[in-house]
Amino acid sequence: MSDALMQGFPVPADSRVTIANWQDPPFNRWGFSHVRELIPTQRIAAATHAPSAPRRDCVADIDPIRVPRHRGGTSTFRDFLLDSNVDAAVIMHDGNIVFERYFNGVAADTPHLLMSVSKSLVGCVAGILSSRGELDVAAPIERYVPESADSGYSGATVRDLLDMRTGVAFNEDYTDPDADVRVVEEHIGWRPSSHGEPRGLYEFLRSLSSGGSHGGPFTYRSADTDMLGWVCERAAGVRMADLISDFLWRPMGAEFDAMITCDALGSAIHDGGVCACARDLARFGQLLLDGGAAAGRAVIPEPWLADALGAPPEVRAAFAASPASALLPGGWYRNQFWFLPQPQNQPVQLCRGIYGQFVMVDRATRTVGVLFSTWPDAEDSARTIDTVNAFHAVGQHLAGVAPTRFL
Repeated sequence: MSDALMQGFPVPADSRVTIANWQDPPFNRWGFSHVRELIPTQRIAAATHAPSAPRRDCVADIDPIRVPRHRGGTSTFRDFLLDSNVDAAVIMHDGNIVFERYFNGVAADTPHLLMSVSKSLVGCVAGILSSRGELDVAAPIERYVPESADSGYSGATVRDLLDMRTGVAFNEDYTDPDADVRVVEEHIGWRPSSHGEPRGLYEFLRSLSSGGSHGGPFTYRSADTDMLGWVCERAAGVRMADLISDFLWRPMGAEFDAMITCDALGSAIHDGGVCACARDLARFGQLLLDGGAAAGRAVIPEPWLADALGAPPEVRAAFAASPASALLPGGWYRNQFWFLPQPQNQPVQLCRGIYGQFVMVDRATRTVGVLFSTWPDAEDSARTIDTVNAFHAVGQHLAGVAPTRFL
């Protein structure tokens, strides 16, 4: 079906991808890799002279590796990919690309929607601003965005945003068309409006009310990242597209331009609007694996990453008290990253987005995995478990470690 989408002059109605259907199957098979044809975007400039992607001369044969499946038993890694509506997969080991595969018309230079993997990029921007003395994460949000004082964010700190522990009322149920996470899409131009005149992202954030005290249990709220992005822009006096370019994309040697969607007023969609190429996301994962350094130069402050890796007990307790702990037992959420514990204090680090977007950093095996997908459903715990287990199994194989089931 995806091969027939958006074909013809004009395109037939039943194969036309629009703002009304681009996130729904099968239309997302085209929509996620053609975002700039549907929604306004801002350029995230790549490095002027990007180094070629490092490759191992003798690339390992990844396809036949056996990986655990949620339903029991195992399958080959190749069958896992074919079962998972994958658009792109890149694996790095010891800093070299050992696997790179594209599907569904996506190519190495195709920018693909990252959804909430975008959050981790914004979190790193906040960390860099903090290290430069331009952002105080202990400060109240109102210091940077006074307009938040009459909203549910009143009294919350930047740290509350980073760890998603505000008390703001925000419903993240993707299956409910009236949930906040779907209503905001109407205000940012991701869906046709059925809840009044679109107000833009920042006015929507100001309309959110309090649902409890700040600093409590972890609750996944995309709005917290959008407010964090607004705070970063105010602190730096620079829009998010340029912050990501100047702080991450250029210093790490990104090969391709990325982009971020924006609303009709030009406000970036921080929580899920970045589109990028898979190889550059692997570079970002390698940056995390290498303690924030690229080519011997510090890009992301190492203390910022170390703080997230060794999150304090209260952060882990806040996560344990949330429903998210059922999917990622023993895990935690810090600085806009997900973590899963492993022996020798080498937790697995995850950047996750709905419909199957992943960056997985496995420190124990020195492996980075990137997956772009167009799952039929926004959330799918079985597919998430399969993805984490598959990347972990490949990493163990590459590192010569006896295979074990991770989740």
